[in-house]
Amino acid sequence: MGHDWIIDVLTDLKTFAAANDLEALAAKLDDTQLFAKAELVSHGKGVDRGIFGEGAATGRGDRTIRVRRSS
Repeated sequence: MGHDWIIDVLTDLKTFAAANDLEALAAKLDDTQLFAKAELVSHGKGVDRGIFGEGAATGRGDRTIRVRRSS
């Protein structure tokens, strides 16, 4: 697992923010997650899932978490 736990924590926070209509926070956490992944890789710590995560997709990362919103 190594340093992957920090990515998991950021993912959980981002999921919570998106589910609770905290879109600005979710976007900042998405950016923070990308910076964390890049920094871990640059320090040779690696991220087991790769720089773009398991479900890499184009566009914003917070769209890949599939959070349902009630309207």
